[in-house]
Amino acid sequence: MKTTQLMALLPDLATYTLVVQQGNFTNAANRLAMTPSAVSKTITRLEKALAVKLIERTTRTLRITEEGQKVYDQATKMLGAAEQAVELSSASHTQAQGSILISAPEAFLSSVLQPLILDFLKKYPKIQIKARAIDGAVDFHKQGIDIAFKLTDLPDEQLILKELGQTRLLLCASKPYLMKHGHPSHPSDLIHHNCLYLAETEHDNIWTFHKEEQSQSVTVQGRYAVNQAQLRFDGVKNHLGIGLFHDFVVENALQHGEVVQVLDDWTVTSNHHGSVLMQYAQTQYMPARLRLFIDFINHALG
Repeated sequence: MKTTQLMALLPDLATYTLVVQQGNFTNAANRLAMTPSAVSKTITRLEKALAVKLIERTTRTLRITEEGQKVYDQATKMLGAAEQAVELSSASHTQAQGSILISAPEAFLSSVLQPLILDFLKKYPKIQIKARAIDGAVDFHKQGIDIAFKLTDLPDEQLILKELGQTRLLLCASKPYLMKHGHPSHPSDLIHHNCLYLAETEHDNIWTFHKEEQSQSVTVQGRYAVNQAQLRFDGVKNHLGIGLFHDFVVENALQHGEVVQVLDDWTVTSNHHGSVLMQYAQTQYMPARLRLFIDFINHALG
């Protein structure tokens, strides 16, 4: 394809990426100050130029084809390169200003990152931070994430990785609850206790324990389940039962005797434990705001 033909496609490719990110023509049209029909015609024109079907259209939803996904992946790289080119010629590349979009698991965001973000914003008054609590998978391109924090031993290999530490899962309960209901001495004893669990997926009430050569999974039950760590912890401190938490959520309360650890001779595993990671896209020209934030967090936690 000639350069002149390619240049004519660039605006259509940019429109296509926005359609994918917004999920429908109407939302993309609103962002572009166009009509949905005009956006649809743009996609049709792009499909004809590329000779591939990008989107399967139905009355209610859009489904990206396999070829459409490949085109989207390359188009987002193109837009990223264009953004870098603009930033190279702007003050945002060399000065501490602009917006940063970060994502992190809810518990880590509220317990660990929140005070650091506040300190960072005080230090750099021209930088804005948008933080999203995301406990599941993160799609950097679709969600526009600049920096993602993860609690996992399975990082995204396509992204730069900085390991900030390790996290463990701990079982905790209040002293009054344990005085009334007894201390479990083995994971199997938990079936006789009220347990506070995540309740985000159907398997969140299955806790897996390890000790030397032993391994056991227990399906727990309880009167209160909520997918927000602080709310679960409030339930534990109000004597509702035994809860499972990351160490950074309960560390201070354990030190002050507000709660006590249960089954501390066992290790608990899940999909959200292990290394504390900070990941971001690889780029030769990183805006000053991202570099400052990465260095700030790495200095505080790394």
